[in-house]
Amino acid sequence: MNSLTMAWDPAPAQWTLGNDEVHVWCAALDLPGDAVQRFWPLLAADESSRASRYVFARDRTHFVVARGLLRVILGGYVNLEPAALRFVYGAHGKPALAHDPGGVALRFNLSHSGGFALYAVTRQRELGIDIERIRPEFAREGGIAERFFSPREVAALRALPLSLQATAFFACWSRKEAYIKARGLGLAIPLESFDVSLTPGEPAALLRTADGPQETSRWAMQELTPVPGYAAALAVAGHDWRLRCWRWE
Repeated sequence: MNSLTMAWDPAPAQWTLGNDEVHVWCAALDLPGDAVQRFWPLLAADESSRASRYVFARDRTHFVVARGLLRVILGGYVNLEPAALRFVYGAHGKPALAHDPGGVALRFNLSHSGGFALYAVTRQRELGIDIERIRPEFAREGGIAERFFSPREVAALRALPLSLQATAFFACWSRKEAYIKARGLGLAIPLESFDVSLTPGEPAALLRTADGPQETSRWAMQELTPVPGYAAALAVAGHDWRLRCWRWE
């Protein structure tokens, strides 16, 4: 699916997930106080503890809404109350359901930046998602691309007109984050050890990995355009899947 033709449909009253589908949800995290308070009781003790440690109220609100909505969305797929869900975490922090209610074999990932969150959900295949608010001043800071991107990516970035470099920088960043999150290994995979596409108008793609062409061809990558001023990407194991995009309102 080309990102230019991507449709973000309103959230349905009920949702089901086909074996060959990947669902992506976009949600705004800046909600009125009474709406935020409804999410607090859904959180587990460790989530509430993490929320309480945020110094700034806005960051706390974003965390509570992001985690509460994750529970609501996943609960709809497995037919459980959101507060009843229990999570386990991989060695590098990737969350998974502690049990497999009804044999759904759900896989999911989430990301939030600024005031928006993305959730990706599928069955029996690994995936990762990332969203980044485009901050031109950050992209311009000296040496960040050279420090974290591969030589091939840096060359492609610096070949672009200055007016396009911030957008390309965050396209690259979001695609790299989506891939390492899909792998579940975090920064145990050095960001400079693999290449992704970044040129505006070029399809999102994993171009090279240190593990060779077989690993590269195992993954599909999709650019997402949920909100103006943000870059986002999805990485999914395999190519035999269809994407559906929902907007939580």
